[in-house]
Amino acid sequence: MAAVQWRSRGRNYEAELQRCHPEGIPVEFGDYHPLKPIMVSPPSTNKLLCSTSSSSSSSSSAPADPLSSMLDGTDPLSMFAAASSSETSALSRIKEEEALGADFESWSSKRGDILARFTTTEKLSISLSMGTDRGKAPNPGSSAVSEKVRTRLEELDDLEEGSQRELLNLSQQDYANRIEELNQSLKEAWSSDQKVKALKIVIQCSKLLSDTSVIQFYPSKFVLITDILDTFGRLVYDRIWTMCSDPRPLPDSFTAEDVNDTAKETCLNWFFKIASIRELLPRLYVEAAILKCNRFLSRSGIQETLPRLTAMIRGIGDPLVAAYARAYLCRVGMEVAPHLKESLNANFFDLLATFRQISGDSVQRQLHVQRYYHKSINTKLKL
Repeated sequence: MAAVQWRSRGRNYEAELQRCHPEGIPVEFGDYHPLKPIMVSPPSTNKLLCSTSSSSSSSSSAPADPLSSMLDGTDPLSMFAAASSSETSALSRIKEEEALGADFESWSSKRGDILARFTTTEKLSISLSMGTDRGKAPNPGSSAVSEKVRTRLEELDDLEEGSQRELLNLSQQDYANRIEELNQSLKEAWSSDQKVKALKIVIQCSKLLSDTSVIQFYPSKFVLITDILDTFGRLVYDRIWTMCSDPRPLPDSFTAEDVNDTAKETCLNWFFKIASIRELLPRLYVEAAILKCNRFLSRSGIQETLPRLTAMIRGIGDPLVAAYARAYLCRVGMEVAPHLKESLNANFFDLLATFRQISGDSVQRQLHVQRYYHKSINTKLKL
């Protein structure tokens, strides 16, 4: 049997090598290139778009660069944090709406209606205690806490024992302008670190609410003066909040355990200053203005303070002044703690109890002088 002889196939190695080389395609200006920066679309689209090679495939796009996506907040961690934050704020907003109720009317919508409705053509007056300004500034070299507290209390005493300044024969617009000037003076004193002067202004404005000489204008006066109290409350709260924001800001749902000792001491100092006010009405209004600051001290601070302030209002003799003091306490309470509604019921029944005072001689005499009838007082006591 003849032997089979195998012969190898002839190969052209140079031709095979040329076929294995990648096909060279010229890259024109504007086409995608690995070293070319990735083009980012506007933030609203939240997508990264890259230019593609027109000669290869029009449907393919360059992969997104994770480092570039961090710059515009489209990386997964930033998007998750943003979604969590918006979801938390939405939940808190829903809870607040549920606590307030669908028929709740906000103060911002009510405020303008009061100013437009309760007007007067009678002459008004403003009486302010300007203080003695005896220069009882603390010694710069003394750092004793007791000396600072004593000096601040003496400054408050100067205010209550100082000279009186009375502005008479003011029109309604003049009165509103004077109150706005006091509001600006409060902000300027605060920005220049004159905290005691700012407190003096708030105390004096609160005292003006004891004057019921023009009943028709009292609701509008209440709105103007409580604007100053609201400003003061925001300034105090923001200052303490700022002291808690080092090294990182507090969350919206913070507790007293998250507040540092310095901020707590400052907050207590404000409450001690207010507790030293001698007259009931300004002490009540100013403490109600910083009611929200109780959150820095304890979990149940607001819940414990509302019943105490409600009981304090029972010491106000004038039923009109007491009614509006209750209105302010209820408004502030609903703003800072809408879920605490027990004080609303207590203030409402206290208001009903004061209607017995309307038939008293002193109230009837005042209504007669101002030409008010007994049947109209129900309307005038409402906001």
